[in-house]
Amino acid sequence: MSEMFDQVAPRYDLTNDLLSLGIDRLWRSQTVAAVDPQPGQVILDLAAGTGTSTHPFAEAGATVIPADLSEGMLTEGKKRQPDLSFVNADALALPFADATFDTVTISFGLRNVENVPVALAEMYRVTKPGGRIVICEFSTPTWKPFREFYRKYLTRGFPVVALFTSTNPDAYNYLVESILAWPDQPSLAQELTKAGWKRAEWKNLSGGVVALHRARR
Repeated sequence: MSEMFDQVAPRYDLTNDLLSLGIDRLWRSQTVAAVDPQPGQVILDLAAGTGTSTHPFAEAGATVIPADLSEGMLTEGKKRQPDLSFVNADALALPFADATFDTVTISFGLRNVENVPVALAEMYRVTKPGGRIVICEFSTPTWKPFREFYRKYLTRGFPVVALFTSTNPDAYNYLVESILAWPDQPSLAQELTKAGWKRAEWKNLSGGVVALHRARR
């Protein structure tokens, strides 16, 4: 899995911007608002990739650690964001002590984890009591006619755009499959609850194409 992201790292952000028609910027801004970073807070940004999602937290004055399993993503991130302290980390065995972070967040990365329940439990472990988790991830559109249109775009339009923009277009076939196979909003909330998180809730973005899940430790 990490090797696939190593290959797409150089043009990963550009490809995502084009595939989402630029709407990913809105999704990321909504994620920042949900995290609500404050000076003095310690934040873990998992699946941080090149650090695009991490930079706003640092700008707000929080101490933030961008972590990713892909060495290619980390290398590209260090080039673009030399002020950030990137860490190579596996979401299934985080290299951090218990109760380290005020908030743990992951954007468009949880569905790529091999064992989601274990990852959610690990995030719970490294979060301080009373701390939060914020997950931004593709989800299930709530309006059926749009849901069918969206599925057609994923299976037909997605590969065409990736063919002309990505350094490894075949990798995006996997990404389409992972989006279509991902659980819907209530199902992910249930997984959070099973992992020990409290008050799990979600906010639909773009009609449910993406959902922001939040919960407390």
